[in-house]
Amino acid sequence: QVHVIESGGGLVQTGGFLRLSCLVSGRPIAKDRMAWFLQPPGKEREFVASIDGTGADIHLRGSGEGRFTISRVNSKNTVILEMHSLMPEDTAVYYCANEGSNSHRIPYSSASYEYWGQGTQVTVSA
Repeated sequence: QVHVIESGGGLVQTGGFLRLSCLVSGRPIAKDRMAWFLQPPGKEREFVASIDGTGADIHLRGSGEGRFTISRVNSKNTVILEMHSLMPEDTAVYYCANEGSNSHRIPYSSASYEYWGQGTQVTVSA
């Protein structure tokens, strides 16, 4: 059974930094695309970042470029999202996703990911 577990969320002030971690168990992720999505209160889930198995193909949402970095450590089955210069509009629940056996293969689409974590709350105060 595959489990996806996010950690690292919390409350920070505007301009602050957070490092989110995603640990996958039950499946080696070295060949899998991984992604982060966010869901603000009362809104739809939105793409944040994705990274392929090699780490060479990375996609970021526009508002994250220059502020967010996605990376992975395949030997630890872990994906990292580092978020700098956080703003109140970044406040959301952040979800990690693993593509699993999904063949949809559009990096920014939630339909491309089979396994999801429960999410970690990120709150940025003004």
